[in-house]
Amino acid sequence: MPYFDAASSAPLHPVARQALQASLDEGWADPARLYREGRRAGLLLDAAREAAAEAVGCRPDELVFTPSGTHAVHAGMSGVLSGRRRVGLGVTVSAVEHSSVLHAASAHEAATGGTVTEVPVDRYGAVVPDTYAGALHEDTALACLQSANHEVGTEQPVAEVAEVCRSRGVPLLVDAAQSLGWGPVEGAWSLLTGSAHKWGGPAGVGLLAVRKGVRFAPRGPADERESGRSPGFQNIPAIVAAAASLRAVRAEAAAEAVRLRALVDRIRTRVPELVPDVEVVGHPEHRLPHLVTFSCLYVDGEALLHELDRADFSVSSGSSCTSSTLTPSHVLRAMGVLSEGNVRISLPAGTPEAEVDRFLELLPGVVTGVREKLGAPAGAGGARPVAATDPVGASVVVDALGRRCPIPVIELAKVFGEVPVGGTVTVLSDDEAARLDIPAWCEMRGQEYVGEQPADHGVAYVVRRVS
Repeated sequence: MPYFDAASSAPLHPVARQALQASLDEGWADPARLYREGRRAGLLLDAAREAAAEAVGCRPDELVFTPSGTHAVHAGMSGVLSGRRRVGLGVTVSAVEHSSVLHAASAHEAATGGTVTEVPVDRYGAVVPDTYAGALHEDTALACLQSANHEVGTEQPVAEVAEVCRSRGVPLLVDAAQSLGWGPVEGAWSLLTGSAHKWGGPAGVGLLAVRKGVRFAPRGPADERESGRSPGFQNIPAIVAAAASLRAVRAEAAAEAVRLRALVDRIRTRVPELVPDVEVVGHPEHRLPHLVTFSCLYVDGEALLHELDRADFSVSSGSSCTSSTLTPSHVLRAMGVLSEGNVRISLPAGTPEAEVDRFLELLPGVVTGVREKLGAPAGAGGARPVAATDPVGASVVVDALGRRCPIPVIELAKVFGEVPVGGTVTVLSDDEAARLDIPAWCEMRGQEYVGEQPADHGVAYVVRRVS
């Protein structure tokens, strides 16, 4: 069964499996003890720390292991904010950070009254360094910027932003969970976090690097382990497996990146050719080699994922209809791109070319089937010629209240052909995804999105026909 969701969790690397099994016999004792079993465990832990630090690009005494990547993010952010509280309580983040960063920033804001400044991104999902610089203030205690986005794969200008932060005296925390298996993060970053299960290591191991000179005061109870930054007994077998697999994937990364990038390029090119009304999102060049995201008009994301799963393909999605919150991915929202029918493909190392070819053969029929079940219009949005006698400026109102993505856009498309050039369609909707998907439909169709208007219930989205 093809597994195309490595960005969520990569399959366990063979080296990780071997290291885990071997270290279960040697790494079970307390590494803080002086008897031989403890010394043996301590040597394994030290060797793993040195290997991980080499891969990260820091000193071994700057790196600690944590129970997860999320724990590393939370510990790193809280430690800096506590250590620099005399500077201020401000935090600057990009709008597309991982939820662990955004949740920690929100918790800081609620607990301390501090401020969180969110830096917008372009349509590819990248920040502009000058814009990021403008979001740094006198009271900014910490800045955060991911190395590459976990949903669309876009790489961020970390080196440029790190230099700006360095010149302002603001430490920069980089969430490198998605990119660390592909190579080190360049630039003068101050803190870096990672998660082993993203690169083929075992789950339950994260890492936090804090460079010397960064003011850091761990929050909450601490002990003597991991420099007081991650309390509790270390899972040495898992840590050894994580470090061994990181070294192994790095050794394979250059060749595998070339191979997977070619497969992803094929998906990026062929999907819009094979499936009508598709938007491929994320930067076409400055991106992770194994990840691609696209969104399909008139498609329920959850239904699409279920149908692909029935066909033995495991993929992910940022569509609102796959979420219990019924809101679209904050990444897609920040980018201002289509969210309905979203599919994220992230290829694990070793993915055969034949599996990608089979996916491309299968996808058009699956999308067509989902659209037919939803009653989506065929062809170019259902538009048809309108008689010249139809009054210019005519307006149609579509009541889609209480109906979820992608129904509001489907109903818009169904009636749009009835409206003459110059006329408008007003869609009434209380679905949060409509705020993204209706403007995206207009851009894909070459029509004018007039904007939002007040409504008794929900929001009125107005579209004008220009062709």
